[in-house]
Amino acid sequence: MSDKHLSSQFDSELTAISKRVMEMGGLVESQIRTAVYALAQLSSEAAGEVMRAEARVNTMEVEIDHDLSSIIARRQPTARDLRLLLAISKTTANLERTGDEAEKIARMVKSIIDSGSSRTLPASELRIAADMASALLRKSLDAFARLDAAIALTILKEDDAIDREFDGFVRKLITYMMEDPRTISVSLDLLFVAKAIERIGDHAKNIAEFTIYVVKGADVRHTPMADIESVVL
Repeated sequence: MSDKHLSSQFDSELTAISKRVMEMGGLVESQIRTAVYALAQLSSEAAGEVMRAEARVNTMEVEIDHDLSSIIARRQPTARDLRLLLAISKTTANLERTGDEAEKIARMVKSIIDSGSSRTLPASELRIAADMASALLRKSLDAFARLDAAIALTILKEDDAIDREFDGFVRKLITYMMEDPRTISVSLDLLFVAKAIERIGDHAKNIAEFTIYVVKGADVRHTPMADIESVVL
């Protein structure tokens, strides 16, 4: 078999596994949207849908990891191809953890519903941060699919906005709890929701870092922004 034929098969395998990652990403995005809807509408049915989807996300992670191991064993890739395969593995892990965060939101929604707590707490305000986090995840997957380091760099900067939303929401919840101790229980549920949303943004950021790693060959985790810019630009 010719080297060209082998290369063609390898490219085909990379394309197939990349499509699977995007499919997994789409499923996780759907989980987030449904979780946010469940929170806004206090819908037990929507929360249950998010929790049921988690099993499928977990299965996809295992399947993709199995395919990756098979490709590495058979093809023994080098340099950028190996970086890409490693980044795909880390990306699927972050997508699975993002699905976990969506499930946490769903579980907290069920807890709020079961407690019969007041609907006057600012649950709807979390939609802003949730929408930002979901959009950031979508953007990070797009950057990864295109191997666009420039877009990945913008994602690293945008994650700070989600962190600011989280900090502001925490301050507001503290005010609610101080003014009315009866809101403490549901406020803590909302705090866990807010933290889950912040973590979704963190996972999107991680995927962006892996994109830079593939394209530039530089590990930019825990690196000052100025240094990352010097690598990408």
